[in-house]
Amino acid sequence: MKRENKIFCNRCGKELQQREDVVREGYFSADVSFGYFSNKDGLRHRWDLCESCYDALTDSFRIPVEESEVSELV
Repeated sequence: MKRENKIFCNRCGKELQQREDVVREGYFSADVSFGYFSNKDGLRHRWDLCESCYDALTDSFRIPVEESEVSELV
């Protein structure tokens, strides 16, 4: 969640560390628009998770996330 150029984890409320508008820690950002045949037709949801909350969420998945290594980091 963004407030005044700050980013907060929507789950725990932690402010993510930034320097010169660059986030200095791992986080996950979601942005989804719901279309027809959902219970949220026409709604857009946007939220952020710190790395710790992301890990807690994905650890609860019945089917694990797919992992692969990348050679270039952005």
